[in-house]
Amino acid sequence: MIVDRRQQRITHDVFANIGQYLRANDVLVVNDTKVIPARLRGRKAVTGGKVEVFLLHDHGEGIWEVLLKPAARVRPGTSIGMGHLQAEVIERLPDATVRLKFTPADIYTALEQIGEVPLPPYIQRHGVERRHGEDRERYQTVYAQHPGAVAAPTAGLHFTPELLTDLERRGVHRATVTLHVGWGTFQPIRTEIIAEHRMGKEFYRLVSDEAVRIRNARASGGRVVAVGTTSTRTLETVMQQAGEMTAKTGWSELFIYPSYRFQIVDALITNFHLPQSTLFLLVCAFAGRDLMLEAYHCAIETRYRFYSYGDAMLIL
Repeated sequence: MIVDRRQQRITHDVFANIGQYLRANDVLVVNDTKVIPARLRGRKAVTGGKVEVFLLHDHGEGIWEVLLKPAARVRPGTSIGMGHLQAEVIERLPDATVRLKFTPADIYTALEQIGEVPLPPYIQRHGVERRHGEDRERYQTVYAQHPGAVAAPTAGLHFTPELLTDLERRGVHRATVTLHVGWGTFQPIRTEIIAEHRMGKEFYRLVSDEAVRIRNARASGGRVVAVGTTSTRTLETVMQQAGEMTAKTGWSELFIYPSYRFQIVDALITNFHLPQSTLFLLVCAFAGRDLMLEAYHCAIETRYRFYSYGDAMLIL
């Protein structure tokens, strides 16, 4: 789907033709985070009780912030065994998360062997091993580089190496940001006042060479085309925190909703999102609520696929 904000017009096309809507000197900004197999199943060392561990943030030296299920009876000092990994509960945090200390400290190799792909809760696999294997490949962008996300930046799932090569031939540049998508991306808005909703913190990084590519594209008359809401929030976070497109590393808690004024993003590629989600509010802020409601109504009528493995729209 192509959504033209200026002409308030909605048209249809296949994603492989996206190059027809981009121009030479535009810069496609992608999120090169890599999804880790963040769901682990273990047992308490003393009682043998089952515990599910959902990894959130790597704080270094084997210490992770996690979600536990069930969490009520897991106290500091509790040891949990998960195949090749052992973990001890260090502390319970006010936001219902828990801090664990893993042994060995570098858990990434073990995750590839015993971790499960952290699919969104609306995708049910019920232990089908073949489909889990497919998800390890499919729930990952072709340009994923830096492990740390617990959810895929799904707008990027539409790109193939061949399509990216075609865009390069057309003179469309590519720049990368990294934002490790956190569990907050799954959380609906439950506050009566939208502005009172709080985003979960997510680590991001923009290195100097990539910032230069974005600045140069803008200087040559190109548009900044964000691939997904995660790239959008990263770019806008840098502008909010630094005031310019420059190298920056930190944590983003930026919540974009209608009335937000975009500082750097000119166009957006995004999937169709759940209602009452921060993702839907971001696209409403970018394109306008009425136009987005019309686009979603049109998508339903024409049987578009929604959510993580669904279709996409380009908002210009």
